[in-house]
Amino acid sequence: MTAATVKRLDPTQVELEIPIDPNDLANEQERAFRELSKNVRMPGFRPGKVPRKLFEAQYGSAQIQERAMEAVVGKAYPKALEENDLDPVDSPQMELLPEEEGQPVRVRATVAVRPQIELGTYKGIELEGPSAAVSDTDVENALNELRKDSGTLLPVERPVALGDVPTIDYEGKIDGVPFDGGKAENQPTEILEERFIPGFASGIVGMSAGETKDIEAHFPEDYSNTELAGKTAVFTITVHENKVTELPELDDEFAKRFRGEDATVASLRDDLRARLEENARARQRRALSGVLMEKLIAAHEVALPAVMVDRETENLTNESKGYLERAGLDWNAYLEKQGKTEEEVLAGYRADAEQRVKGSLLVEAIAKAENIVATNADVDAEIAQLSQQYGRPREDILRMLQSNIGALVDGIVRTKTLEFLIDNAKVVEAAPAAPATEAATANENP
Repeated sequence: MTAATVKRLDPTQVELEIPIDPNDLANEQERAFRELSKNVRMPGFRPGKVPRKLFEAQYGSAQIQERAMEAVVGKAYPKALEENDLDPVDSPQMELLPEEEGQPVRVRATVAVRPQIELGTYKGIELEGPSAAVSDTDVENALNELRKDSGTLLPVERPVALGDVPTIDYEGKIDGVPFDGGKAENQPTEILEERFIPGFASGIVGMSAGETKDIEAHFPEDYSNTELAGKTAVFTITVHENKVTELPELDDEFAKRFRGEDATVASLRDDLRARLEENARARQRRALSGVLMEKLIAAHEVALPAVMVDRETENLTNESKGYLERAGLDWNAYLEKQGKTEEEVLAGYRADAEQRVKGSLLVEAIAKAENIVATNADVDAEIAQLSQQYGRPREDILRMLQSNIGALVDGIVRTKTLEFLIDNAKVVEAAPAAPATEAATANENP
């Protein structure tokens, strides 16, 4: 029996011509007939004992041929893919070819496949990312945060100073017009310069309970909300009361609240350092992953299957619409606010989808080249983590995942591949960034 032939229509689409073994087809026809005849009632014959000629004479052979062909193709198609090292990304379009004398029955399958990727350099890439170092000052700051979280707020009869926690009302306006998120009432607010846009905290310092005044604060040019970035706002502030945080003593008794009866301040410091180092490494890894993907994508040319880009575009669109719906926003109102047509927004989503698909294909190709796989131990560890995260037994997690186990495995392979690439990169630690400021808005207040 001749093997299937492959014709590439383009880098992401192939046409397979698959010959069907006559013996396999005959066997499947007989099997299909036996299954169909089980439910046939014909005088003089027990169920399942009707001769095939009589069955076909009364009911025709179309059902037998259809079932048999589905069964044979269902086995021949995957075999043809495997023999030709093809990885489909969509269901095939099947066509039964006209019979030719001396030729077996043939089926033509047209299907989108993952492209053949010629990998360039992916090891030793230079990556700049945040430092993962933890200083003694970082540890002391974390220790002080624990003390503040465990502290007691006590009223004071004096003007507000930095570090105090007054209860305030505020309303911000730009050119006399209020803006979203710029208003709050009876809001306990710790007054620290680094937590707010310039002018907000310093404007409250010196105010007393019962006092109301207007202060100016300036949104930085790089502020996350572009509609507010670079603008000056006037906030009307009312202070209702002022409090200070009384911190607990830093002693072994304090440490025991967090680490048990045998704890000391020294062991608490060690625990905090270990936790800070773990968090710093995780932040560094996340940042390096983003830089790594940008460099990989820029360094490779990859033909993208249209069906994969279409799916990812749809996913991004649905994610965006779902977010807007949860926020109580209308899609058309969002388009109007953005000053774009739906076609322009969707084109932006498609551009993002192309980058995501390209990145995914590159990671898959590298994983294959390096034989990176998800082991049973990897899957068990991931399920155990999900079980702990959601507080559900392992069996419940497996039921919840059901047909998504494949996605879980793909996620593990992607994570392991990115870890491999970062481990084999040349990492340059960037200088520490200046602390970011928060908005003086209700939803961003501490």
